[in-house]
Amino acid sequence: MELFTEGDPIADTKAPDGPIEKRWDTRRFEAKLVNPANRRKMTVIVVGTGLAGGSAAATLAEQGYHVKSYCYQDSPRRAHSIAAQGGINAAKNYRNDGDSVHRLFYDTVKGGDFRSRESNVHRLAEVSVNIIDQCVAQGVPFAREYGGLLDTRSFGGAQVQRTFYARGQTGQQLLLGAYQALERQIGLGNVEMNARHEMLELVIVDGKARGIVVRDLVTGEISTEMADAVVLASGGYGNVFYLSTNAKGCNVTATWRAHRKGAYFANPCYTQIHPTCIPVSGDHQSKLTLMSESLRNDGRVWVPKAKGDDRNPRDIPEDERDYYLERIYPSFGNLVPRDIASRAAKNVCDEGRGVGPTKLGVYLDFADAIGRLGRPAIEAKYGNLFEMYERITGEDPYEVPMRIYPAVHYTMGGLWVDYDLQSSIPGLFVIGEANFSDHGANRLGASALMQGLADGYFVLPTTIANYLASGPLDKVDASHPAAVEARTDVEDRIQRLLAVNGDRTVDSFHRELGQIMWEHCGMERSDAGLRKAIGEIRDLRESFWQRVKVSGTGEELNQSLEKAGRVADFFELAELMCIDALHREESCGGHFRAEHQTPDGEAQRDDDRFAYVAAWEFTATGEPSVLHKEDLKFEYVHPTQRSYK
Repeated sequence: MELFTEGDPIADTKAPDGPIEKRWDTRRFEAKLVNPANRRKMTVIVVGTGLAGGSAAATLAEQGYHVKSYCYQDSPRRAHSIAAQGGINAAKNYRNDGDSVHRLFYDTVKGGDFRSRESNVHRLAEVSVNIIDQCVAQGVPFAREYGGLLDTRSFGGAQVQRTFYARGQTGQQLLLGAYQALERQIGLGNVEMNARHEMLELVIVDGKARGIVVRDLVTGEISTEMADAVVLASGGYGNVFYLSTNAKGCNVTATWRAHRKGAYFANPCYTQIHPTCIPVSGDHQSKLTLMSESLRNDGRVWVPKAKGDDRNPRDIPEDERDYYLERIYPSFGNLVPRDIASRAAKNVCDEGRGVGPTKLGVYLDFADAIGRLGRPAIEAKYGNLFEMYERITGEDPYEVPMRIYPAVHYTMGGLWVDYDLQSSIPGLFVIGEANFSDHGANRLGASALMQGLADGYFVLPTTIANYLASGPLDKVDASHPAAVEARTDVEDRIQRLLAVNGDRTVDSFHRELGQIMWEHCGMERSDAGLRKAIGEIRDLRESFWQRVKVSGTGEELNQSLEKAGRVADFFELAELMCIDALHREESCGGHFRAEHQTPDGEAQRDDDRFAYVAAWEFTATGEPSVLHKEDLKFEYVHPTQRSYK
């Protein structure tokens, strides 16, 4: 069974040469500019209103471009960025504890297991210091110390305190800051806001991205929207696993439609399993709940030393507890990176030492911190998180330890972009979690918010100007043959979904797909398991197109139709994820192949064979995908065996 063929190698030609700390300044100076009068004549489409999309739309409009913004939620402020809890990283060194731009750069490259681009990551570390100033100026209520200075705390993969936070609702507060800026531009008429609209196709004219086809989710009306450039800020694809910490609406359709039109999809197998989630409680669940990584600042992770110990955790004495992260990783302890903490939790549960009704859980215990700092101090730091845990589980974490277990959270893979954040399709820019560019094989905690705002506020507004300055582009409208063809494809796809009229719900297919992915492409993968998954996914996809039941019509509010289109795309993505995981015969970050591990169970990279970005080109369904390799060069952070011991 030929799963893929190898195409020509690719390279990022936009990153300047020279010292890494000078590259972003060099690129900003060399990039062409658009004068203010010409900006008013140009239109940019931004898909998504989370931290990346909201900040990008607001900033581009502030510069004078006309922006068309789209989201499928009923309000731009309901983007999934609002769910982020623990904090945002920035190399400001307010603690004077040894942090610096270079250390944040180093920690991020190492945390990603040496599978990210140095140039992009260094730029992210540089820009991080500006993000905090921008957000404070917007009124974001970051936590402050008694004297009024901004407070910081620790997160996984770092030995310094560089994470700024607003209790356990940092994403919400940052998103409201971007939302305020966006609403200001909407009020001024510079942003045309379109809520409850879903992108279903990309329009390409003369090889350039020039528009999108969208469906009004309330009326079912399909329309074609044209522009001079298109920006995708549509988030990640973790819901391919069905159960994840993502909002139920999160999907891959925007980026997958672009992929089918020629945008390369990079490293799809790199998905992050977050170690600190409320365990699954039964088959009734449709999603999982994240408990912030920040809790590992004061909570201690442990399991009983003895297998099958069902005693109340408070009845288990200290010498019969295994604080396994502190034991195995003494340098970082409970703040090891997410991929390492997740695998460690899986290992102790596989040994029969898991806790809770399903035995798929470990304890996160705050007794020591409460005894040392007092309950009021813990309430001030984590109160809303503790309340959320108690509402969901019925257990008071001030009195008994939380129970946690790993769950799908974030996706490091995404559309391939160059240093300018432009995809392999000219005029199509991809920002935030929708691209692959900064995190390698594993994202460090509190870096998603940093990347989204860095891309939207500071990077994209410079690099998209360089593209637009190469114009002017010919004016095109919805009557252009390419636009008509794209709209016809959307209409045909909708009618095909409605016409099946089978006997199974969309959710039943999605749940079964998620089970296949979690079992064979989750925390641990193997050659045999991945090959089995590919066969099962293909069979299930064929059954989907024969048996799915989509009630109603396309000319109305129809959530079954919405979900069906998204799940159809998840089927194709899932197969590519498994192919990518199968071809990468090494373990790195969130990609752990059972055949490739060190004697003590850690990930075993193969830098000689796999130090590259895997950028996949779409071919007709059923035909082998084409793999393009972008070699990674490490001049400043040389790959070593990744150790947090």
